Amino acid sequence: MKITNTLSGQKEELIPQGDEIKMYVCGITPQAEAHIGHAMSYINFDAIRRYLKFRGYKVKCVQNFTDIDDKIIAKAAALGVSISELAEKNMAAFMRDMDALNISPMDLYPRATQEIPQIIEIVQKLVDTGYAYPSNGSVYFRVANLDDYGKLAHRTLDQMLVGARIEPGDEKENPMDFVVWKAAKPSEPSWDSPWGKGRPGWHIECSAMSIKYLGETLDIHGGGADLIFPHHENEIAQSESFTGKKPFVKYWMHNGLLRLGEEKMSKSLGNIISIKQVLDNHSGDALRIFVLGSHYRSPLTYTTEALEAASSGAKRLRQALENNNADGKTAALDTETYRNRFIEAMDDDFNTPQALAVLFDLTRELNRLRSDGYNVSQGQDLLKELSSVLGLTLKPPQKSLGGAEPFVRLLVDTRNSLRQAKQYQLADDIRKQLESLGVVIEDTPTGAVWKAGS
Repeated sequence: MKITNTLSGQKEELIPQGDEIKMYVCGITPQAEAHIGHAMSYINFDAIRRYLKFRGYKVKCVQNFTDIDDKIIAKAAALGVSISELAEKNMAAFMRDMDALNISPMDLYPRATQEIPQIIEIVQKLVDTGYAYPSNGSVYFRVANLDDYGKLAHRTLDQMLVGARIEPGDEKENPMDFVVWKAAKPSEPSWDSPWGKGRPGWHIECSAMSIKYLGETLDIHGGGADLIFPHHENEIAQSESFTGKKPFVKYWMHNGLLRLGEEKMSKSLGNIISIKQVLDNHSGDALRIFVLGSHYRSPLTYTTEALEAASSGAKRLRQALENNNADGKTAALDTETYRNRFIEAMDDDFNTPQALAVLFDLTRELNRLRSDGYNVSQGQDLLKELSSVLGLTLKPPQKSLGGAEPFVRLLVDTRNSLRQAKQYQLADDIRKQLESLGVVIEDTPTGAVWKAGS
């Protein structure tokens, strides 16, 4: 199996460091509902994780919630709500979106605010060893102490300085030094530390959570291409300086970015499409086929036409399973050829477009044989198996709740509040009423996940 490693820029053979592949995928900052750019990333890494398990690997996967940073503080202030309230609401919505997309639950979902002691421990050691320095209540990482800073982005320090987003102020020894601990500002959340009250910097949060839950060296670290610099570059710098071990990550994997027409989708441009907006009109399978129809490392352009085509594709795959000539002669279908073609595609840097092509080729063969009166149950079983490796359910679209959905969401949020207040009887009454309406609820560590029955 070959993986394109961002660090080397080459395809490399997958050789896990131990009996279990340790995989970390950067999560969301829950200042708003997740958008289809998030869906693109998490669908790709879900397919990668599923395929690794299909090939017999044990995989432990961790995905964080960055529930404290500048963006979420600003958004909560603008909305006039607490940071924790905003984060909890959007994390619960995120879990519902992931369930609707058939994203396999992670083994752990750590939150930055719950890992402050580990973060402070790392920062303290970086200071003690001279890799970081306090300044006016904040702590900065000394990039000049590293000979290989920039190795992930494949740029020198001088090249990165040009056009870099550098935080203002005279507190830093070098303009490229980055903050690992931020001094407290009035009205912002803060924690006690050896350098005074403050909060963690963005990059140090992921280092602390990945090291704590996966160890000092990871097999795979994933995220969008926009995270290569500065986020992942800085993760490498501070993690390897803290542990003294290289590499921090053996295989860095980055998915391409999503565009809307000629523009990158971004909050600053106001062209965000939420996952929920897409799923109001299309199935999770359709969105998966749209995403997986392009290689994970390639940029992807979102259009309604492309999504409609993906919906049609999902329907074709689903219909291939709907009927069979149970009493007919068993078709002499070479299932191993299709299986081997699928494996060959996915072993080559997770080439999902080619893997999907195998599924559609198999579907055409099933339709032909079935029309000739053959029993194609073996081929249908293979189609279900390989589709599930890509996370496709091939189930009929769920019924829509139409205009009732906002009220259902309100009831689910109310039930969450009742459970937190230990009003379990009232919460159970709401569950029963929703179930009578065909709404299925599953309780998770970050709140209830719900969906309309089919």
